[in-house]
Amino acid sequence: MKSILLFLASFISTVILSGQPLDDKILEGFSVRNVGPAGMSGRITAIDVVNAAPNHIYIGSASGGVWESTDGGVEWSPIFDDQPSLAIGAIKINQQNPSEIWVGTGEGNPRNSQNSGKGIFRSLDAGRTWMHMGLSETKVIHRILIDYHNPSTIYVGAGGSPWNPSSERGVYKSSDSGKTWTKILYSNDKSGIGDLVMDPVNPRKMIAALYEHMRTPWEFVSGGEGSGLYISYDGGDKWKKLTTEEGLPSGTLGRIGLAVSPSMPNIVYALIEAKENGLYKSTDGGEHWSLVTTNNIGNRPFYYHEIYVDPKNENRLWNLYSFVSKSEDGGRTFETILDYGKGVHPDHHAFWIHPDNPDYIIDGNDGGLNISRDGGHNWYFCSNIPVGQFYHINIDQEYPYNLYGGMQDNGSWVGPAFALKAGGIRNQDWRELYFGDGFDVLPKLSDTRYGWAMSQGGNLAYYDRETGYNQFVKPVHPEGVFLRFNWNAAIAPVPGQNCGIYYGSQFVHKSIDCGKTWEIISPDLTSNDTTRQKQHLSGGLTIDATNAENHTTIVCIAPSQVDQKVIWVGTDDGRLQVTRDGGKSWTNLTPRITGSPADAWIPQIEVSSYQGGEAFVVMNHYRRGDWSAYLFHTTDYGQTWKKIVNDQQVTSFVHCVVQDPEVPELLFLGADDGMYVSTDKGKSWSRFPSKIFPRVPTLDLKIHPTDHSLAIATFGRALWVMDNVLPLREIARNRSVLDKPFKMFSVADATQAQFRSVDGIRFTADAEFKGANRMSGVGMMTYVKPEVKKATVTMEASTTGNEKQQKKQAAKADETQKSNIVVDTIKQVEAKKDKNLLKLYVLNSGGDTLRYINQKLKEGWNMVGWDMRQKGVRYPSRNEPSKDADDPSGEYVFPGIYKLVGIYDGQRDSVTVNVRLDPRLTINTADLTARNAMMVEFHNEVSRAQVAFRALQDVRKDVKMIESMIMNAPDSTQAKLKEKTKELMKQLEELEKGFMEPDGMKGIRRESDNLNRYLDVTGAYLNSSLGEPGANAKQIFSQTQQEVEKNVIAVNAFLSGPWAAYKTFFEGLDWPLFKQIDMPK
Repeated sequence: MKSILLFLASFISTVILSGQPLDDKILEGFSVRNVGPAGMSGRITAIDVVNAAPNHIYIGSASGGVWESTDGGVEWSPIFDDQPSLAIGAIKINQQNPSEIWVGTGEGNPRNSQNSGKGIFRSLDAGRTWMHMGLSETKVIHRILIDYHNPSTIYVGAGGSPWNPSSERGVYKSSDSGKTWTKILYSNDKSGIGDLVMDPVNPRKMIAALYEHMRTPWEFVSGGEGSGLYISYDGGDKWKKLTTEEGLPSGTLGRIGLAVSPSMPNIVYALIEAKENGLYKSTDGGEHWSLVTTNNIGNRPFYYHEIYVDPKNENRLWNLYSFVSKSEDGGRTFETILDYGKGVHPDHHAFWIHPDNPDYIIDGNDGGLNISRDGGHNWYFCSNIPVGQFYHINIDQEYPYNLYGGMQDNGSWVGPAFALKAGGIRNQDWRELYFGDGFDVLPKLSDTRYGWAMSQGGNLAYYDRETGYNQFVKPVHPEGVFLRFNWNAAIAPVPGQNCGIYYGSQFVHKSIDCGKTWEIISPDLTSNDTTRQKQHLSGGLTIDATNAENHTTIVCIAPSQVDQKVIWVGTDDGRLQVTRDGGKSWTNLTPRITGSPADAWIPQIEVSSYQGGEAFVVMNHYRRGDWSAYLFHTTDYGQTWKKIVNDQQVTSFVHCVVQDPEVPELLFLGADDGMYVSTDKGKSWSRFPSKIFPRVPTLDLKIHPTDHSLAIATFGRALWVMDNVLPLREIARNRSVLDKPFKMFSVADATQAQFRSVDGIRFTADAEFKGANRMSGVGMMTYVKPEVKKATVTMEASTTGNEKQQKKQAAKADETQKSNIVVDTIKQVEAKKDKNLLKLYVLNSGGDTLRYINQKLKEGWNMVGWDMRQKGVRYPSRNEPSKDADDPSGEYVFPGIYKLVGIYDGQRDSVTVNVRLDPRLTINTADLTARNAMMVEFHNEVSRAQVAFRALQDVRKDVKMIESMIMNAPDSTQAKLKEKTKELMKQLEELEKGFMEPDGMKGIRRESDNLNRYLDVTGAYLNSSLGEPGANAKQIFSQTQQEVEKNVIAVNAFLSGPWAAYKTFFEGLDWPLFKQIDMPK
């Protein structure tokens, strides 16, 4: 019984059972590429710099994590990807010990696309590792202050969730470096910190701005009784609320931005949102205030309301809003410094000025990061920080295929999933299709020059990629009914219609002429709750009617590919609707979904391509304070439902899901904390580890139907591609494949792609963005099962004698099977000492071995490559290949099916791969046959040359051996032989010059008449021929044949003449082979 239990324990530890999540070690073997773009970066929300080393910069983005540069902004690296939230609200460096860094998560600007966090984090090693220090439920940490006299005292300004009332907001204090926290300032459950500043000479003096605000999907209210300005002189133990008696405006207050003059701390400035927004100034350290101006101070306080004082000049102010303006007179007048004309993106949120050098300024905005070294006159854009916030992703069928998507505040774009050119994917490979906040982009698949792109509030354009012409095609109601389009409106193609699209307001609109005309095919599918349709009044103290709070709208349209009359629709107020007759009648399915939250957002519906009634419906409800994961599944058109996620495995709310088109059990899911996979149709879920994919909000997913890759849109780290989902398909079909000792996984069709030269800059140094490109050739994933550790010894010791005998017989049979492995024309290879060596054989359809490759493997996942070339020939070389060297790479194999056979540690596996020509080239089989026929002739000539040169190298080795043998010969004999050797070697070196340049030659010389030059040029002609080689190729080949013949004749003459004579002379010498050794007396 004991042995059975031990066996079961071992079995469970090594075999992945159905219904269990995949282990991190399994998922870490996959590769996910970030392809950008970075030219349109993303919202930067926090900046801090090591004062003593001002080139050492840390920045935080709204949802893309923390990034570090140690060279003043030339190179950037993400350093926070393994943490549970990449939404950054604050960064603070302990300037006394710059290795100590504090990061507060949760963006502090409460727009509709605000990203919430998971508390505060601390690093003691400059960001290499992080510790979670609590305050998880605050959701937003907008400010962090460190007592510069006592750095173990930390103050945190928590904004709190903008989506629901909570008490987890206000000012928190820790006196023990974050081990414990005490709330020291709080007004009500809707008011958090808008700003928090510390006196530059007295760290116990602080001024805090509490900000009451609340957001719902249909309304934003800025301001309330909880807002106010507070001052403390004792480290936050007691606070004084400032009122109209101290000069503040009367009535309700909203967001307040604060700044203390470092050079004159009694001067404090405050941007105050009130009935009339104004800039206020205090000259007594914040006790009393006076209005400076109400002009030119900003237009959207809830989104940006920050002011900064020059550290050397108390009258120089920097005001951040849509633009950046500067005052030289204490705020009485402002000059716009950064606007559209300066080429710097608008909407500014973060600002840093060097305390000792005010000319050094860093600005963070909705488009990324900019640096000035001359006081703001000129700016450098950091174009290699890919933190774009994409709402959607789409793909086409081009080669290479393209990715389409729209970014928050950064337009709609198209760019390559991989690049067939030197330099890989660059920013210039991306093209903007439509300006504004970008959302979904729908290419016209019959001609991808055209397609549809949108901006906020339902604006829709039919674009022309080539000319840039955009035709505005937003639907209009024929009877003048006001159409409610969501900030992120719904669009979908009409199946079977070349120019057909669906578009969503409160109705479903349909066009079959690319948007020129529309028909409405549904009633109002929302709740049509008129109390939630007052977006034009949204904003509170400052109206902000930007379509961001448009509500009771359609946010998802999902037509079925199985039955074109079936259309699913999701709304932002919890209505899931379906029609099975092309829109004639609709059914609200929401009441049938047990466990679904009322009025939830339905951002995505994945309609199965396997059966008509199957669909996966995503719901999220974080906009009402519910952060749970919701994903429902039906197979009967919504009559019954099953929830297929739980908060234990999917640890954040869900944005999207996609079902694999070939294996229905394989699902990918995008959540607010990363990307997940299920290989059992939702019974279990695993998050992709942060080693390969950051824990970033993942908003959309598409699986390419022929490339077998996964395209990923993130809201904070731009676009990504997983090149090969085939291994996950095999795991989903049969999880036990990972229990094999050695497994080769299927590969996608491989293309013999031609690469062109670089676009733009070839030598880019370090500041240029380079998206990770796809590996060329065939990339095959292999899995080596990790060895079972010594825990199994106990099991072995407890087995009976009969069981041991059975195991011995099984092992013997296994060894017999290994010894009898015969793989087509593969010869038996003797066992190598290094058991980690994979021997890979490439076979054609006739079973002939075309190529042999070996590669060392490690336990777990390995990537094995084949360049789609058959065995080549070695050119003449002084370097002798190792005994077990790979076959040299030759010409491309013909298009067709090839078998890759791997032998590893006695195990054998194989896969097939379909090799295709580059579809962009015009070439046929006859052309290839003609080219390869001459390549065979050429290789024969190369082989002759190589054999001839190798003969010369063998002579060299023999001469060295002879020289070592005559050490005991008489001096006269040695002298004669040295003279003969010198003459022989002189002749040999002359012969070698006919093949290549002399060894150890100084400088750069290119001898045009040596044989290797002929071989190189001939190879260049033949390898670049698309068909039968032309006249030039044939002419140079003829000359090469003559050169080979000339050199072979010369070598043969040398071997039969001087070399033969030398050997005869040597053989005629007589001397003692061994040294005379006298016997000891």
